[in-house]
Amino acid sequence: MLLRLYNPMSILSSSMFTQIPRQFYKCPLPLFTHSVQPHISTFPRHFTLSFYSNNAHTSNTEAPDDLQLHLSNSKQSPLKPGLYLVGTPIGNLEDITLRALRVLKSADVILSEDTRHSGKLLHYYNIKTPLLSYHKFNESQRAQVVLRKLQDGEIVALISDAGTPGISDPGMELAKLCADKNIPVVPIPGPSAVVTALSASGLPTNEFTFVGFLPKHSSSRRERLILSANESATQIFFIPPHKLCQFLEEAAAIFGKTRQCVMAREMTKVHEEFWHGTINEAKQAFLAHQPKGEITFLIEGKSISTEESPSESQLENELRELISEGHSLSMAVKLVASGKLMKRKAIYSLALRKFGGQVESEDD
Repeated sequence: MLLRLYNPMSILSSSMFTQIPRQFYKCPLPLFTHSVQPHISTFPRHFTLSFYSNNAHTSNTEAPDDLQLHLSNSKQSPLKPGLYLVGTPIGNLEDITLRALRVLKSADVILSEDTRHSGKLLHYYNIKTPLLSYHKFNESQRAQVVLRKLQDGEIVALISDAGTPGISDPGMELAKLCADKNIPVVPIPGPSAVVTALSASGLPTNEFTFVGFLPKHSSSRRERLILSANESATQIFFIPPHKLCQFLEEAAAIFGKTRQCVMAREMTKVHEEFWHGTINEAKQAFLAHQPKGEITFLIEGKSISTEESPSESQLENELRELISEGHSLSMAVKLVASGKLMKRKAIYSLALRKFGGQVESEDD
């Protein structure tokens, strides 16, 4: 805000509103754009003159000048060498922190999952740091190259296409390698599809399980879904759009058709959508048309039951079904026990009696 003492009558008759003195341009607040309007609060002798704009100050192709000024004049101490895991926007380019921009601008190199995709973000903020591809198909080959850069004292930033590196994206192995070599790994917090979807879902947020992408193999996928279905915490999945129908079919069979769920897609983008309903309603809604964009799917946790323990025949039927699907005896016991009040030892004892096998008992 710019404060000056003026005669109210003379200021109103002057022409200063049509031309702003050049020394005002460097004033950090407010932002000046194409048109400027005065706002006057009158006092007995003096008044406050503040300027505001009726235009959006953000361009679609270029970062605001005041941001560039902030980055160039930052009084923060220089970055230390190390690996910086930088969170980037999950859709809207404005969802990035000033610290993240400073790291990306100061780094010697930026490891990027997709250099073309990340190039748009860097261009928007006028960041010239060189990019080096780093994705799931080359991370093992790149690891030693990156390690040498870090050991030579370089600042290496790692970004993914969206969100936080290492969370269902490349980065976990590199972070582990650096930790083993005593190379600093510095997290730069930023957007997360998991927390963004959960916070707006309306489902319980006090406890949740992030599952991420499900296994490709059907039996492994079923095992994971059974474990999730028996947890009381909200379950969060990443689902590719072309696999949503398959997911809903399997989830309906394992979670039940009446469990509440939320489908979040295109978050922070123009076509952002949060769909609410039961799993069965989701089947009906999305089997007919496949939604576009990355999907974060949330399912409410299992309500804590005070029902009596299942009968021996019920347990036997569940064990038989899982074993017939190819699960080992121990895995079948684990899956059956995950949603029951009974101890695993008791179920394992039943499994040995009914189905035999020379398998050592497992402890809880």
